[in-house]
Amino acid sequence: MREPIGSFEIRFPTDSRRKAREFPASVCVLWIDWNQTGDSSRNVTMQQKSSLTTLAPLILLILPVLALCQTAPENRTLVINGQPGQVNVVQMNGRSYVDVEALARVANGSLAFQGNQITLTLPGGANVPSAAAPPASPPADPGLSPGFLKVGIEAMSVVREWHSALANAIKNGFPIAEGWLAGYRSQARTALRLASAATSTDSDRNAFQLMTNAFNFMDKLSNEYLADRQSMNYISPDALASDPLDQKLLSCGHSLASMVASRQFVDDGSCQ
Repeated sequence: MREPIGSFEIRFPTDSRRKAREFPASVCVLWIDWNQTGDSSRNVTMQQKSSLTTLAPLILLILPVLALCQTAPENRTLVINGQPGQVNVVQMNGRSYVDVEALARVANGSLAFQGNQITLTLPGGANVPSAAAPPASPPADPGLSPGFLKVGIEAMSVVREWHSALANAIKNGFPIAEGWLAGYRSQARTALRLASAATSTDSDRNAFQLMTNAFNFMDKLSNEYLADRQSMNYISPDALASDPLDQKLLSCGHSLASMVASRQFVDDGSCQ
């Protein structure tokens, strides 16, 4: 059996003084140690010559390692989320490689090793809030419900009849008495209670409040002229034409009629 002709190893300079004198920082040393056997230098020479064929494949395997050794790390500034830090960057095959511990240091993160797993945790990485979802659009108001419209129209009809009875009495000089005024008032109040029970949408409820204001306007107007009659004050046949409260009541009635026609609540301020 042939004696081994020698051995080789790749050594990285570790002695700082020796590295400073002999080797650049990016150079690996290929160290070949020939194991000489026997006493004759001639035998050693023959073995060394024959080893060239044996070492040829090994040299091909060593070349990539030597190429790696020639890639010297460069100190560069790495900026992560606006925070700069100095790290060593190695470029190979057009790509840049950074030591994971240096990356964790620059990013103020932490490393955890468990078996063959490395966990890099960055600040805030575990509790990154998800993007805020856009607020849901409020459901479209369906407007005035059919049930409310029906009883609401009835309630305003009673108020209109009440107003017509009072206007007719003033215009023709008829007695204004609490007896027949109270009847209209009671009917209108009952109709309002039915309208309140029929509300089912926001538009219904808002419209009901305006209807209640119209009822209050009518009740106040009726009481004023009843008080004037009881005090024997003169009431002009055209007194309502110049009465601000009566004009407000009429404007409110027109606004409510427009809402009924459009089936949508619109507050134009007439009933406020």
